[in-house]
Amino acid sequence: MPRRAGLLSTAARVNLLLLVVSAVFSWSSLSDRVPEFALTKIEESDIKDDSGKEAVAEDDADPEDLEVFYPTDQWQTLRPGQAVPAGSHVRLNLQTGDREVKLPDSENGKSDARKESRRKRLGKVDVDSTSFTSQELKKALAKMKESEKAERKAHEEEVRKKFRPIEQLKEEFEKLNVKMETDYEIMVKLISKFNSSASTLDEKVAALYDLEYYVHQVDNAKDFLSMGGLQLMIHGLNSTEAKLKEHAAFVLGAALSSNPKVQIEAIEGGALQKLLVILATEQPLAVKKKALFALSSMLRHFPYAQQQFLKLGGLQVLRSLFRQKGMETLHVRVVTLLYDLIMEKMLLEGSQHGDHLEEKLQQYRQVKLVPAVVEQDWCAVVSNLLAMPEHDSREKVLKMVGVLMAFCRERYRGDQALSTTLGLLRSEYEELAAEEQREGDKDGYFRELLGSVNTIIQELS
Repeated sequence: MPRRAGLLSTAARVNLLLLVVSAVFSWSSLSDRVPEFALTKIEESDIKDDSGKEAVAEDDADPEDLEVFYPTDQWQTLRPGQAVPAGSHVRLNLQTGDREVKLPDSENGKSDARKESRRKRLGKVDVDSTSFTSQELKKALAKMKESEKAERKAHEEEVRKKFRPIEQLKEEFEKLNVKMETDYEIMVKLISKFNSSASTLDEKVAALYDLEYYVHQVDNAKDFLSMGGLQLMIHGLNSTEAKLKEHAAFVLGAALSSNPKVQIEAIEGGALQKLLVILATEQPLAVKKKALFALSSMLRHFPYAQQQFLKLGGLQVLRSLFRQKGMETLHVRVVTLLYDLIMEKMLLEGSQHGDHLEEKLQQYRQVKLVPAVVEQDWCAVVSNLLAMPEHDSREKVLKMVGVLMAFCRERYRGDQALSTTLGLLRSEYEELAAEEQREGDKDGYFRELLGSVNTIIQELS
């Protein structure tokens, strides 16, 4: 029995020794998993105290505030909360119960190389454990925030010096009694000024001049119609004052442009008849210019108005302008209007027909404009305009001659004056086109005019 007890005691000692060795290796293994550097997370609540002011809080018990311990080749005691670099030797001192750490004996050279490598990697950053405590990091962060606040305040102060607050601007505008008016309100005032018996002639003309600017806009023109302005302009065409008649026609033409609703109301209000009267009677050139402008705005893209125009003898009225002295500037405008009206119908007939277009095409088929043009000998009237000196006017006349060629070919073939004029135009434009080409413009303006002249000559040959 004593011998067996002694064996048991020896076995217990061996087991205890193995347990100690196992614990040492376990601590060493665990130490290998400790990160080389510990990061400290600073919460916003650590920086600000209860009063909202920034402060540095002393919290030694923060489990994330780990101090990095750099071991040497001698055993040193490792305090709680300290982190050691990976690869260090860690042991448990059985006598004191403390953990101790040192560098491996065979790796001092490697350790120095590792330190040097870490120093190069971190640059000028001081990695001494006493240089970056959690409290110092918190203080540095607090100073950074204070610096940001100071910069922000300085920027706000600079902005305040440059700009005034919106409240101050509102007060100043109220003091100046500045009020923004809508187009509708402005047009109401202008119509009232024009219709007022207390307004002078110049004031009425100025009101009409301003109205023309506003009624160009489609919605404004509709509002102008709803407030009775259109009917006032139609009545203004009867004025004995040439200035009022001129500007009333100008406002009327601006309101009619590409605005079907206003076009319908105008023709129902008798505007077409009044415009034709102005063009047929003796009036100043400025008045007839504006009347022709208003007539063009009414007829374009409005087949019903074109039909009524022919019924009222509109073509004869326009042809009479070629017999009146001093109306030469209107000739090309008349030809351009007729060209546009003829091309409207031709383009619509050549397009694909839908339900809406078919209905509109039926309306255009009732407009017999080309037969009326040929019957009233507009072929000769148009060709005679080729003698005009302006290239722009010739271009428009050449287009009209080209359109009328299918209906006036026989008339043109027997016109010796036209043949002579075309020959002179070809010679002139050949020289001008050659000069353009020498200057590097192969597809110039005069080359295009030369092409139009040559096409007409070929059609007549």
